[in-house]
Amino acid sequence: MPDRSLRLATGTPPADPGGEAALRSLTSALLDWLPRQRWFAGKGRPLTGLSLVAATEVLPCGAGGTAPGLLHLLVRTGPAAHPEDGGDCYQLLLGVRDVLPPELAPALIARPSSGPLRGRAVYEALGDPRLAGLLLERLRVPGTLGTLRFHRSGGATVPARPRPRPLGAEQSNTSVVFGDAAILKVFRRVEPGIHPELELTSALARHGCAQVPPPLAWFESTAPGPGAQEASGPRTLGVLQRYLPGSRDGWQLALRALEAGEDFTGAARALGRTTARVHAGLAEALPTATLSGARLERTAAGMAARLEAASAAVPALRPHRAALLGAFRELAALGGRGPAVPVQRVHGDLHLGQALGTGAGPAPAGPAAWALIDFEGEPARPLAERRAPQPVARDVAGMLRSFDYAACHRDPDGPDAPAARAWSAANRAAYCAGYAQVSGRDPREDAVLLRAYETDKAVYEVLYEARNRPGWLGVPLSAIRRLAAPRLSD
Repeated sequence: MPDRSLRLATGTPPADPGGEAALRSLTSALLDWLPRQRWFAGKGRPLTGLSLVAATEVLPCGAGGTAPGLLHLLVRTGPAAHPEDGGDCYQLLLGVRDVLPPELAPALIARPSSGPLRGRAVYEALGDPRLAGLLLERLRVPGTLGTLRFHRSGGATVPARPRPRPLGAEQSNTSVVFGDAAILKVFRRVEPGIHPELELTSALARHGCAQVPPPLAWFESTAPGPGAQEASGPRTLGVLQRYLPGSRDGWQLALRALEAGEDFTGAARALGRTTARVHAGLAEALPTATLSGARLERTAAGMAARLEAASAAVPALRPHRAALLGAFRELAALGGRGPAVPVQRVHGDLHLGQALGTGAGPAPAGPAAWALIDFEGEPARPLAERRAPQPVARDVAGMLRSFDYAACHRDPDGPDAPAARAWSAANRAAYCAGYAQVSGRDPREDAVLLRAYETDKAVYEVLYEARNRPGWLGVPLSAIRRLAAPRLSD
């Protein structure tokens, strides 16, 4: 396989102008296509240009023949499009064919009228079984291709040639399942430095944590960024993990229980126990620390700043702003009047959709066991922040918010309906009780900490829903009203 790496770094011309020429011929189409992808993080901001970070021809893309080509691009949204931080870097895998099969027609991005890909069909490659299978083969045989490096975990077995199928309805990444053996998560918005998904699952695997699928292989880019701020290591591009066939995520299981009128508290309690075991594994595998004094005040100040920004963007938050700021002031005050708050690496974006129920439990709605997945944290936040140690209350708060979401998803009377509130309260309590069974401490005992992190999460949800799913805005706003009135019963 020829190595035809093309890259553009500051002040350095590309080794071959084809990478730049290909991007120029695709820029107009990509400016239209990128904002329509669920994983594009720049929604609501004008996208006016793209610049090339790196290009690697994984399979030859020249005209002729029936075999597809595969072009790997890292592109940056230009400073004019995203001035606040210099732009985001996105990973694109582009298939190239003379004739696009009918089943791949929905994946078409463009047929360039100029440049090295002129007249050819350029499309999203991960939906093409031949090209997805090629990525798996590259992961089976570690090595380097241009600025791409492929690695395999020690002792891991990467399956040979199982049928790939892409997963749908994802928000920040693209995943491909290979048979019943493995799942490849391809990160779309990438940053220099090891990705939390790879870092945390590798650490847990080394320490024998059975509640998290281990990584089998991964790939990364060694392409330099456009400036000194990007000199912090390779970008993790994708991670291959063991697949859990027959599993269903906690969101589906909770909704099924709601529809059937079945009790879910046993499953919620078991999920709390699983969360505590994973937290214990992370604390054993990776360094821990404490927050006190000025550091705790800075944490609270960050929450307050996010509230101010969200209030400016979503008017419905403004009547509750003062009361919500009170939760963050109480958190800041902890630093001066109580013991330091322990912090460690955590999941960072824990909710029912990040928990997989495996096997059949004793109750119709309950799984035999739980596994936690997707350890990347909140994708909208910077990588350094996602890798920072946090109180375990952050994960607990995320799961508590998820029970609220599930409770009102199918309730015709909305998130403030008594039945929805009762279902959520029962499962929130069961989850915390299960957590306490393993950890020895009920998260509700740290009321100030838990309230602050749940408030911060609800504020994040308000902004997200306002921008992406306005029809769901009532769900986090209901929590905002409850959190703004802390003397009311939860």
